[in-house]
Amino acid sequence: MALLAACAAPAPAPAPGAAAAAPVAPAEPVFQCNAEGARFAVGQQITPQLEAAARARAGAGTVRVLKPNQAVTMELNAGRLNLSVDARSRVKDVHCG
Repeated sequence: MALLAACAAPAPAPAPGAAAAAPVAPAEPVFQCNAEGARFAVGQQITPQLEAAARARAGAGTVRVLKPNQAVTMELNAGRLNLSVDARSRVKDVHCG
């Protein structure tokens, strides 16, 4: 057996830099909602443009429109802006979570 092992070709040497770490995916942006930035929306009719503007000014990653008597999940999401609207689809409150 020792004779056979001596005849085996040696393993090739790794190329320089080949031991580098695998590429890392870019980190997801971290959003921290600040409802004060979206207070301008209170009293306005909800539109996709208003949602986008409120989200951007609050620094939120997502926005959720909460309609009267709508069931909602209760998990906390510090990067989400919630826009509560009345029956006429006017924003009545803004908060994060």
